[in-house]
Amino acid sequence: MSKSVQYMLISICLIMLVSCNSKTQITLNELIDEVNEIKSNINGDIAVAFLDLSNQENQILINNTKSFHAASTMKVPVMIELFKQQTEKKLSLNDSIVLKNKFKSIVDGSLYKMDIGDDSDDITYSKIDTNQKLYDLMYSMITTSSNLATNVLIELVGAKNTTATMRSLGADKIEVLRGVEDQKAYDLGLNNSTTANDLLVIMKAISIGKAGTKEDCEKMISVLLDQKWNDMIPLYIPKEVKIAHKTGSITGVHHDAAIVFLPSGKNYVLVLLSKNLKDFDKGTKQLAEISKLIYNFMTQ
Repeated sequence: MSKSVQYMLISICLIMLVSCNSKTQITLNELIDEVNEIKSNINGDIAVAFLDLSNQENQILINNTKSFHAASTMKVPVMIELFKQQTEKKLSLNDSIVLKNKFKSIVDGSLYKMDIGDDSDDITYSKIDTNQKLYDLMYSMITTSSNLATNVLIELVGAKNTTATMRSLGADKIEVLRGVEDQKAYDLGLNNSTTANDLLVIMKAISIGKAGTKEDCEKMISVLLDQKWNDMIPLYIPKEVKIAHKTGSITGVHHDAAIVFLPSGKNYVLVLLSKNLKDFDKGTKQLAEISKLIYNFMTQ
């Protein structure tokens, strides 16, 4: 074979290689189209907020200012408020408090108790009437989404204080009104609420060390990394990828808000919110597919 033919074959191979590689690369607009295609097939109301922290031009905002019941995503603001009040020396996460199961409705001050059958964490109930460290309650609030721990902590730091702190971070619509399972408040529509944009702002603030001191934000991330419920954003992502996140769910509602730490250092924030889901399990997997699309985009 002559050298000219060899050079020609090498050139053709190189062109084909470049062509093949280019076909695997998708643009941001193509990604948005793919996300919207999945969204259109979900039987429910969906919001998506995505931000590439290494290149903030890579962003997707779909229904990002639409209001949703916050469900357990409101526990992240409570965690931030705990660290803030520790910095202000109003409390220490090493302090202990008697764990009780008696709370006042924001409607009329009447007392109600948490039901272990409606909680995702039953271990905390075995510790009622004993002294528990605030840090341990906070850890359970985030990692196993303990409603009992949440109510004790939100009563301690104050719902209004928590919302005010979120405003200072730039989350301008999130409302932390009350603890969990306040049925009288729920019946009147007095619920904790959020938008995808608010959670994006909050998770970004944690990721860049602006939701408190840098050290405190690192501690928050370490807690979020231990999340036990991993059936949405992490579902189709390789297990070795570190994902600091908080889920939330009630009937017809399933959320996930995450900071995803890629081995390449190209980290991103992703928030997926849903309500009025007709098929909870199917909708959850479809939202997980959106997470997979974004992971593929960030790792291409």
